Amino acid sequence: MVKTVFITGANRGLGLGLARELLSKDFLVFAGVRAANSLELEELKADYPDSLEMVRIDVTDQGMIERAKAAVEERANKLDWLINNAAILGNVEATARGPLDFGDMMATYNTNTLGPLRVTNAFLPLLLKGESKLVVNISSEAGSIADCQRTNNFSYCMSKAALNMQSSLVHNQLKELGGGVLVLHPGWVQTCMPGKLDTAATLTPAQSASQLVNLITQNEKNIQPKPLFLDYQGRQLPW
Repeated sequence: MVKTVFITGANRGLGLGLARELLSKDFLVFAGVRAANSLELEELKADYPDSLEMVRIDVTDQGMIERAKAAVEERANKLDWLINNAAILGNVEATARGPLDFGDMMATYNTNTLGPLRVTNAFLPLLLKGESKLVVNISSEAGSIADCQRTNNFSYCMSKAALNMQSSLVHNQLKELGGGVLVLHPGWVQTCMPGKLDTAATLTPAQSASQLVNLITQNEKNIQPKPLFLDYQGRQLPW
């Protein structure tokens, strides 16, 4: 039976790379996008007309999330993997000694932490009908409290640390229902998250996506008492 996956933030960068990688492995891919104007996704749709569906979603908008869930349900009526990838960076420069933009922090938290929870909450009935019942939260080493050496990047780091706790809470319930949560750090990926393409980053979206899909496949049935927090090479990260 064909596996189904829903990916948020699939219009570019890592999300697009994940969509492309999973299509090559014969998944039915629902690509969650905020705006239906992704040329690269349109080109991908031409290559995979029967196995790629573009679905409008804003992870901060409950109404759009519910409509996205209905669109997936109409086509597939189940979901095997849910990949919460959509995220924003927020202000990375400010430190505790200077002025802090708390509105920016709230907006980043709303997208990076509450966004995945909204989506997981809405899509859970479909996920429980799937074979794998797996939530994959794209987190970051920036969310590791044990490894933190930074003095800045409050918005992103705190939002990812909170995402990690959210992942643990959801995992505790899903594991009793035959599923689980996998928390992944994709590496330093060349994306446009800073506002322009970060060409200094060491991984292309395709390289990171290939590694992540391999990790997800290897661990989708490896449900542990606590969720795994792994980097793109499969190394366990400290919480």
